[in-house]
Amino acid sequence: MRIKVDKSKCTGCKLCQQICTIEHYHEINPKKAAIHIGAEFPVPGVFTPKLCVQCGACARACPEGAIERTGSADAFVIDTSKCTNCGVCVETCPIGVMYVHADAPTPIKCDLCLKCTEVCNTGALTVVDSPRATSR
Repeated sequence: MRIKVDKSKCTGCKLCQQICTIEHYHEINPKKAAIHIGAEFPVPGVFTPKLCVQCGACARACPEGAIERTGSADAFVIDTSKCTNCGVCVETCPIGVMYVHADAPTPIKCDLCLKCTEVCNTGALTVVDSPRATSR
């Protein structure tokens, strides 16, 4: 499964960022969210949600082998016991959605928990079945 993004439906409410950090860090802190909502400046009212597409570039780049496909969603997930927080995965991310936050033990990336799709009331974020992305 994957999360489909329809930026034409995004209102910029950022509920997705709030639920992401509640789910993963038990706090509301959009700066720790695995989804980013960008405003299309200077166009008012146009927003672009961006999140990991599970391409596997981070896993291939990780020198510790700390990022592997796992879980029922078949997402690339960071193993906190193996991750040294070196940042190689962040530098490698082709769409720039992985990042390091000072208060997080590992880089932050989407693990397909799907909570964002549950709170998105505009249909900008939806769950779709799609073939598994290849990990080269």
